[in-house]
Amino acid sequence: MLFKKLADEDVSGKTVVIRVDMNVPIKDGVIVDDTRIRASLASIRYCLQQGAAVVVLTHLGRPKAGVPKAEDSVVPVAQRLGELLGQSIRVVEDWREHKPQLQAAEVVMLPNVRLNVGEKENDHALAAAYAALGDVYVNDAFGTAHRAEASTAAVAAVAPLACAGMLLTAELEALSHAVQNPQAPVVAIVGGSKVSTKLTILESLADKVDYLIVGGGIANTFLLAQGVSVGQSLAEPDLVENARQIMAKMAAKGGDIPLPTDVVVAKRFAADEPAEIKNVADVATDDMILDIGPQSAQRLAQMMKAAKTIVWNGPVGVFEFASFAQGTEVLAEAIAQSEAYSIAGGGDTLAAIAQFGVTDDISYISTGGGAFLEFLEGKTLPAVAALTARA
Repeated sequence: MLFKKLADEDVSGKTVVIRVDMNVPIKDGVIVDDTRIRASLASIRYCLQQGAAVVVLTHLGRPKAGVPKAEDSVVPVAQRLGELLGQSIRVVEDWREHKPQLQAAEVVMLPNVRLNVGEKENDHALAAAYAALGDVYVNDAFGTAHRAEASTAAVAAVAPLACAGMLLTAELEALSHAVQNPQAPVVAIVGGSKVSTKLTILESLADKVDYLIVGGGIANTFLLAQGVSVGQSLAEPDLVENARQIMAKMAAKGGDIPLPTDVVVAKRFAADEPAEIKNVADVATDDMILDIGPQSAQRLAQMMKAAKTIVWNGPVGVFEFASFAQGTEVLAEAIAQSEAYSIAGGGDTLAAIAQFGVTDDISYISTGGGAFLEFLEGKTLPAVAALTARA
């Protein structure tokens, strides 16, 4: 994968336009979690240390283009970024009418790019307006790399120089290491509520990995495919045949999809509902499977110990409820203790990693959700393709 990298560029005395992903959760005007802001600091600091001026572009939430609302404002993001950098950062509202004239090491931010008409349509005129703000365009927003938008794709084609930032480079290198040139045995963990939302990634990973672990509602659908009753558990009976095809594909290559042999069930989906451990053959018609059982969890833990490469996307149970968190906790700790190269991505996965305190023991934690999954599927990411076209 060839593309220019910010780390290789001399940006001293230049103005650098950096597209970041600072789409952070905000409640009552206060940032709840600034992880994405911190993840973007390396590229910005690199530019400032070289004496460059920086124009920061980010989206926030899902606003309607051309209809700004108070909750769509990036002012709280600019303030937090300024605190982390130790300098004041203003939001330039009239950037199209009056191009900001910046001093060396100055940082400004544009308003929420998703408010711009033409942003989501990858409009070339809007992209040209972005590019005209600086001498160098840097894409450091891996979380939006799977979308062809004006600030992520079209701008790379018209900017004087287009390159990948520190975060985007690290993401692509880590994913390539885990997916394109992995050390075997390779284990992939795909959890989630529905097979339908992750069918293509399951089919793709079945061609690439030695062990494919499924969790949550996905595992229930696979249990149905084996003729196991799952009671009132979340499952998709209409995708049972797809599950069988994936299992057959894995079996044909000597791989395995280790389904749970024991589970934790409850009568209602609630945090205070009593939990009961059962063999999968004993699940009652009014039971809901909300976690894997201790025997199944230990089996997965042993697989992590033997693995050389681990790709993790999704929990294996309802870890948000203490009574149904043990399976995901055992798995998280096993991945942390494994000598394998491990890469994890997706919102629920990151939440589980933080909850069980294993952040520092995962080889690489991806900031992307959809982009992470699409890369694993082998899809071309439009924003990355735009950079490679300029290499």
